[in-house]
This record gives sequence, C-alpha cells and structure tokens, in this order.
Amino acid sequence: MIRAIVTDIEGTTSDIQFVHNVLFPYARQHLAAFVRDNQTDEKVIAALNAVREESAAPQASLDEVIATLIGYIDEDRKSPGLKALQGMIWRAGYVEGQFTGHLYPDVLPAFERWQQQGIALYVYSSGSVPAQKLLFGYSDEGDLTSLFSGYFDTAVGAKRETQSYHNIAEQIGLAPSSLLFLSDIHQELDAAAEAGWHTMQLIRGEADNVSRHHQVNDFSQIKPESI
Repeated sequence: MIRAIVTDIEGTTSDIQFVHNVLFPYARQHLAAFVRDNQTDEKVIAALNAVREESAAPQASLDEVIATLIGYIDEDRKSPGLKALQGMIWRAGYVEGQFTGHLYPDVLPAFERWQQQGIALYVYSSGSVPAQKLLFGYSDEGDLTSLFSGYFDTAVGAKRETQSYHNIAEQIGLAPSSLLFLSDIHQELDAAAEAGWHTMQLIRGEADNVSRHHQVNDFSQIKPESI
C-alpha cells in the first residue's frame, strides 16, 4: 500500500522549459543588480562567500564573484551559492507577479485526489527547497504548499544515488515499500527502485525505450491504490 508519494518537478509536474526559458534567464538578467543592491544582506554575503570558496578565490572582488556566477549559470553548474542567490531573485519575481510557477493541468487534480485518499505528498528536486516552495507557492493554480508534507533537495544526496532514497525514507519515517517516486528521468527511478521504492515514469513526449519503469503520460493515469 502506497502511503506517500514523492515527486520530481522539472519534466514531471512542470515543463522543464519553464525553468530554462523563464527562471534561469530572469535570474541571469537580474543577478548583477540584485547582488550589488543587496551586498550587505547576511544571506547574500553567505552565498557570495560560498561562491568564493567553491571557486577557490577567497579574496575575489564583488565584480569577480558576479562574473563567476554568470559563468556558473551559463554552464548550468549546480553551485549551492548560485542556487541560494537564484532563489532570492526568483522570490522577488514571483512576489512582483513577473511569472507564476508552471504546472501541467493534470497535476493538481491528482494531488487533491491523493490527499483525499490519505496519501502524503512530498517533493524531491535538484532545485533548492526554497525554490520548490516558491514554484508551488506562486503556481499557475495558486498557493499549493499546504498540500505537501515536506520537501527534499540534494542536501539529502544526489538524485541518481540510491542512498538518497534511503535517506528520504528514513526522514519520512516510512518503509521504502510504501513509497512511490515520480520522475521523468529513468536513472533517478533506477536509484529509487534499488532502495526498495515503487516508481513511475512521467513521459511528456516520446517513450523512453531504455527504461524499465512503468511509463505514463500524465498524472491522471497514476493509480497508487492499485500498486
């Protein structure tokens, strides 16, 4: 019996193009001005120092750190300092109504149905927990954060590592056999399955012919009560 569902975001609940065509360009466009305007903020200082440490340039000037951050964005580097700053910039964009978090139309009805069935909902994404909460808090369908029992990012481990799913199961407090992970990436599902989880692959385009996981085209096809 499935007692909790953990879902990925990009390519699963939301169009990956929203992240790449809206969020990333917005952060890149506003990063330099945001950092300069908020350089005395404690959270900004911490993020900038994290980038200095990551780039092995502890004495780097503000302009040099900004240049490093732009480079990280362009190479899609998973930098903790960059993620923190992006989250701050995105928050401003969401709050100001510059954009809303994209959701496929089949997602919310499924979330509501599962919650009514007593199934707990969690998020596990490579994006930071604050960024996850922003996307669902300012989504196309309004504030959905009350639907979720918790959020996980790569602080628990990388999404293609089996141990990450052991860690999540331990934190949720449920046996892996009662957990279902939803993702569009079969390597992530492989890791979850190796940890004893149930899995289902969301395919929004062409079928994944090398995947061994059950594939569905939208959330309406997911029936946890039948697993």
